[in-house]
Amino acid sequence: MFRKWFGREDTAQSPELTVPVKGKVIPLEEVPDPVFAEKMMGDGVAVVPEDGTLVSPTEGKVVQLFPTHHAIGIQTLQGLEILLHIGLDTVNMKGEGFTAQVAVGDRVKSGQPLIRFSLEKVEKQAASTVTPIVITNMELVEKLEPTYTGNVQEAGEKMLRITLK
Repeated sequence: MFRKWFGREDTAQSPELTVPVKGKVIPLEEVPDPVFAEKMMGDGVAVVPEDGTLVSPTEGKVVQLFPTHHAIGIQTLQGLEILLHIGLDTVNMKGEGFTAQVAVGDRVKSGQPLIRFSLEKVEKQAASTVTPIVITNMELVEKLEPTYTGNVQEAGEKMLRITLK
């Protein structure tokens, strides 16, 4: 299931995800939405953002970009599918305040801007600013190991180490 991108074969068995937006990283169970908190879509973590730029937490390919630009899917070099969902109930904002920086099919590097968003608008119009980061194909994962500190972290700092099956 390894992908050949960027001119090389990546076979890392313990990929790491980095913080995709400056803020406090929290366990997924603390997200105030049962779809995420009960891990119905997959496992991961969430960030309470303090900034309006969502960056890629890994090297990979954009495989999904919601029409309202409130969420994006990245497939890693190892085949993991990562959903990044800015805020809760932000689909109801109908794209207002969200600007995609990439398109489906784009290859991205860790730290590359994916979506710019108005944190102020999300705070006013959404149910929450909490931003879940979920691995949706957990059948590839043996173990998730949090590596975040619990304090506010900058985008690009280590967040999760993943052991593949």
